[in-house]
Amino acid sequence: MQATTAKTAQAAAIVELDGKDLPAHCPNIAMPLWSSHPRIFLDLSHGGSATCPYCGTVYRLKPGSIIKGH
Repeated sequence: MQATTAKTAQAAAIVELDGKDLPAHCPNIAMPLWSSHPRIFLDLSHGGSATCPYCGTVYRLKPGSIIKGH
């Protein structure tokens, strides 16, 4: 039962990023080593948010953040 609760809590995690925090990747540095999965980069340019397909963590831009590209 604890594993289900932990997975649900992890799936509900939301990480807000500023434009300077890009490119966004998961797992992020705040995640414990035991819960790691392969690093993937997330595209926030379409809609300002993305969900990690491995752990369900939602990454979104803080209001007013600007994505700078080249």
